[in-house]
Amino acid sequence: MNIKDILSEEEFTEVTTKNNWLGASIILFDWFVIIGVFFLAAAFPNPLVILLVIILLGGRHQGFGVIVHETGHRSLFDSQAINDFCGKWLSGYWIFSDKEDYMEGHLKHHQEAGTQRDPDLPNYQAYPVSRSSLRRKITRDVTGQVGWRRIKSIVRSIQHLGDLKPHIRQTVLRSLLVNVAMLAVVTALGHPWLYILWVVAFMTSHMLVARIRQIAEHAAVPDQFSSDPRLNTRTMYISALERLLISPHQVSYHLEHHLMASIPIYRLKRLHEILLDKGYYEGVEFPRGYFNLLRQVSVAA
Repeated sequence: MNIKDILSEEEFTEVTTKNNWLGASIILFDWFVIIGVFFLAAAFPNPLVILLVIILLGGRHQGFGVIVHETGHRSLFDSQAINDFCGKWLSGYWIFSDKEDYMEGHLKHHQEAGTQRDPDLPNYQAYPVSRSSLRRKITRDVTGQVGWRRIKSIVRSIQHLGDLKPHIRQTVLRSLLVNVAMLAVVTALGHPWLYILWVVAFMTSHMLVARIRQIAEHAAVPDQFSSDPRLNTRTMYISALERLLISPHQVSYHLEHHLMASIPIYRLKRLHEILLDKGYYEGVEFPRGYFNLLRQVSVAA
């Protein structure tokens, strides 16, 4: 069923209309948190505060990934030029993410979700897994083992710049530029060690957050190989704290995104409410909280 056939003309206009101020507020929020936690760490450099800052920065790395995703779909702003600028200079480059390269694979995911051809399938096909297996995965994330592989991949790209495709080479160079700029700013403020927190968060809490998000979106769904997004994709009901730490900017409404990928992320909750009222989700389960979900997708060994 085409989701457009379920919505009235007014409802369709409501959920598809872009709002540049809402798009800008998403980016400003991420940067406000990043700057705020840097000041917090500089003012109170004790282990508990540093741990909190690393956790919060991992969520903002995820937030940048969400912005890359949304601008890749051209849905955050009504101007493609602004989408491109924000998806690169205000988000993607800071986490060494190439928007064009990412979207090439991501669009295939949308086209092939629910099939064996889904390029993202290896991220969640094995679920449910044993509790011991899930603990090992989480341990590798929080100890930086997975993140270290990502760092080594970035280093290899830097070492072999001449062998990269032009647009990827450009992304690597610009990513280096903005990260060096961040290091220069915190050094000028007398706290160069703050940049270490940015890197550590990228290697640890960010990797854990990314794993949890992937699990929540498609792992252990009712029917992984159904063509119906209600069966192969999941929307989560989460708390404000979970939105801050794990799933920013309404990205937890992933089923709605698969139903209509062109809808701005700040309209997904409203689409969910409309479809819920119309009975479209009859029989669909929306898990509450990531801790409960992780228990659902893991079994005692």
